Amino acid sequence: MVERESAVEAEIAEAIARDGLAVVADFLPEIQVEALRTECRRRDAEGLFRSAQVGRSSMRAERTEIRGDRTLWLDDVNAAAAEAPLRRALESLRVELNRALFLGLFDLEMHYAIYPPGAAYQRHSDRFRGEADNVRILSCVFYLNESWSEGDGGALRIHRDQGALDVQPLGGTLVCFLAERFEHEVLPARRERLSVTGWFRARA
Repeated sequence: MVERESAVEAEIAEAIARDGLAVVADFLPEIQVEALRTECRRRDAEGLFRSAQVGRSSMRAERTEIRGDRTLWLDDVNAAAAEAPLRRALESLRVELNRALFLGLFDLEMHYAIYPPGAAYQRHSDRFRGEADNVRILSCVFYLNESWSEGDGGALRIHRDQGALDVQPLGGTLVCFLAERFEHEVLPARRERLSVTGWFRARA
């Protein structure tokens, strides 16, 4: 298992160095994906999620015509056992990316995201203009969806110079991309769409 994890981390680092992004299927075993999916829905049923907002600081506001998901930020205080394997895997990835690419990643922030049927997120960047500290360097999305098909919609569309790349939100898939380099959007889904979204950050 350790050898496989090391190989996957090296594969991600190589893809990011070459293309600025990486898409990896089966990043975690299905049993761990299912546990995260169950935990996500349990917390939503308890009313812990909030409608996502756009903008910064005092300008933040709920704009469902731009972004229609509900989110719950994850922290160490309220961490669930189901989240531990993902946290460990991403920490191991952080160490490898720093070793291989000298990205200076020191921190990870992440949240659950639930898109109800019909919800989307318009084209945007994960890096704010004028960002001075705790800069987002690498965006990561880990999908929790079960038995997803292309007809269900909800693809992550990454805008590249050579054309858009649509990534289907298949359970167990991890997507990583350089936050400053790629604008992206979430296309409308026809069924509930679940993920854990995060950002590796570096000090300015």
